[in-house]
Amino acid sequence: MKRLLHSLDENAERYLMLTCYCFIVFVIVQEVFRRFVLNYSSSWAEELARYAFIYMGWIGASSAVKERAHIRFDVLLTRLPPRLHGYLYILIELCTFVFACIVLYWSMHTIQQLLQFGGATPVLRVNKAWFEMAVPIGFVLMIVRIIQSLKRDIADLRAGRPAFEGKAMFEE
Repeated sequence: MKRLLHSLDENAERYLMLTCYCFIVFVIVQEVFRRFVLNYSSSWAEELARYAFIYMGWIGASSAVKERAHIRFDVLLTRLPPRLHGYLYILIELCTFVFACIVLYWSMHTIQQLLQFGGATPVLRVNKAWFEMAVPIGFVLMIVRIIQSLKRDIADLRAGRPAFEGKAMFEE
């Protein structure tokens, strides 16, 4: 059980993004086939692919927070001694945590309004709340990853280890 939880912690976002990506590819390919071979297209395919793409983006944002792969400006880091990098990362994570909590609160407000007053998607006629839930789900995942990063950074500082810098773009 512990191995399963560790594997989920390490790869949950990657598996979810892969699932969304495969779904998008499947829907788009079958829609192209239907349109150009069968001369028939469905109206639901584009909408479902779009919402799957939105979910994939928010899950990817959580993954970027975990790996410190999000866009950042390292000008300040290059001018500071390596010992201060950990403190700066903690400050950045705390600011990101506050921002994520604010966005989570207001996105849940939007979901509550959609559930209360309804609001169907144009083609599927499904309540938009199901698709708008991508935002709070993404930010909940980000908050979990921020807390994990804070714990890691504090442990690194206490142990005298250099701060986790994250992966460079396209690094394995």
